[in-house]
Parts: sequence; structure tokens; C-alpha cells
Amino acid sequence: MSESKIFFSARGDKKQLEEGLALAPKFDQDGLIPVVTTDFTTGEVLMMAYMNAESLRLTIELGEGVYWSRSRKAIWHKGKISGNVQIVRELRTDCDQDALWLRVSVIGDGATCHTGFRSCFYRAIPTGEKARDGAALEFKEKDKLFDPTKVYGKK
Repeated sequence: MSESKIFFSARGDKKQLEEGLALAPKFDQDGLIPVVTTDFTTGEVLMMAYMNAESLRLTIELGEGVYWSRSRKAIWHKGKISGNVQIVRELRTDCDQDALWLRVSVIGDGATCHTGFRSCFYRAIPTGEKARDGAALEFKEKDKLFDPTKVYGKK
């Protein structure tokens, strides 16, 4: 890929950050910014991940979801192996530019999670009385959209 033409602005004052037109993301001490990714059509939360400056630039340039894998310490182009690529429909930043919201359409099987489920948030945590009674996590998605062993091999 040719040299990036995407540049981030220096972080200015509060007014510039909150009401200005310059993209000035605030990366944390590890150089990361949190990203919530949702389905463009339904609004369903698909995943929560992180981007570094390079993956954010790639996401903007390619129009596809590219993240930073904290466990592998590497760029992670979502769907490059599984075929479930995230096509960016909209990318937003929050008021002080320290979090991102990525709205995507997923091609392929439509799965986002590496486990084969559509969303990484496929289980619910019991609360209130159910929690006091010791209820277990509840699966909200029953069927996997692909077999992770066939796609990724055994881990």
C-alpha cells in the first residue's frame, strides 16, 4: 500500500475536540483507542476491540474493519482469514475523541466472533435475583455461523 495520506491532528483545546472538524484521536498509554462495532442495519453490538494509529488509518483507507490484537500484538484485519470482512458504513468518534463507534456490514457467513457466533456478545450474565440464585450464563445465540476449527485450525 502506498504511503498514507491520512493524518491525525494534534489534540487541541476542549472546544476544538468537542466541536471542531479535525480528527484528533486520544490513544491511551499503550497507544490504543477502544472501538465498539455494531451492525449497520440492526444496531446489534457485534464486538468491542481496540485500534492503534496504524489500524485506524487502515480502517479509514480500506473501508474495512482493521484492529489491533492485544493478545497477538499485531494488526488484525477482521475477516481476512474467515472471509467475514467488516465493510465500514460509518465511523464515528465520541465527544472527546477517546472512543470510536464502527458501524459495519459483515460479508461472508455474517459472523463476527472467532467462535463462529454472529456477535462476540452471545451470552447474557444473570442479574438481580437470578444472580443471587447462582444462575449460569445464558446463551443468547444458539447456532454458530461457521466452524472455527475448519476456518482457523486447532488451537
